[in-house]
Amino acid sequence: MRVVRGLFAIGWVLLPGWVAMLCAAPATFIPADFDSANKLYEQGKFAEAASAYEKMVRSGPVSAPLYFNLGNSLFKSGHAGEAIAAYRDAGELAPRDPDLRANLQFVRDQVQGSTLLPNVWRRRLERLTANEWTLLASLGLWVWLLLLTVNQLRPGLKPALRTWTWLSGAAMAVLCGCLGGALFAESGQTAIVIVHAAAVRNGPLEESPTVFTVHDGAELSILDRNEHWLQVSVGDHHSGWLERDRVIIAPSLVAPQQLK
Repeated sequence: MRVVRGLFAIGWVLLPGWVAMLCAAPATFIPADFDSANKLYEQGKFAEAASAYEKMVRSGPVSAPLYFNLGNSLFKSGHAGEAIAAYRDAGELAPRDPDLRANLQFVRDQVQGSTLLPNVWRRRLERLTANEWTLLASLGLWVWLLLLTVNQLRPGLKPALRTWTWLSGAAMAVLCGCLGGALFAESGQTAIVIVHAAAVRNGPLEESPTVFTVHDGAELSILDRNEHWLQVSVGDHHSGWLERDRVIIAPSLVAPQQLK
């Protein structure tokens, strides 16, 4: 019974988080401003549309459609890196939107040279938000706790519930592992190149030799920071230093030009 009581304590710790998540209301934006920006986009005025969407992002609140349209207008106006950042911000709010995922992949396919793309497991984890993984893990834990409690209170049901108890425990462990992976992925930041070409050097100095060159839209893992420099990587043996003003950092949920 001590084990069961301890597990119930864990469950109560997780419960407030997902209850608060369910009660949270999604943000909306001003329809009139959004419609005006959409009309600029339809007229082919992509740079002006991007500016209008960015103004709404700065004033808030934000939404997945707002970031999605911002990404579209940025890409159409020739800013692949900023478009990827906007799509990634939209993905934080709507991780399963098929149009968003398709557009993000399309822009990524246009990027030249070295870039770090999410592996298959990362893509699967990104289909749910960290809050959604928390909810599923919490529900899995409560189902398992319920079955353990029934086993303690009604010993005669243990044989019939043994398989379900083991399956629910295994499912709970898998969901908790997915939650841990999602939280780990969310804790990391990515540098997204926003210039046509940028030199990645072997040290945080302009005089340092160039290790390799990255292009607009390249996504790089951030390993370290040194004043106006970032140590970035596109693989275990492919790293160097890049000037901070050549990139924006994602996810950010703010407009690209606000990332300083």
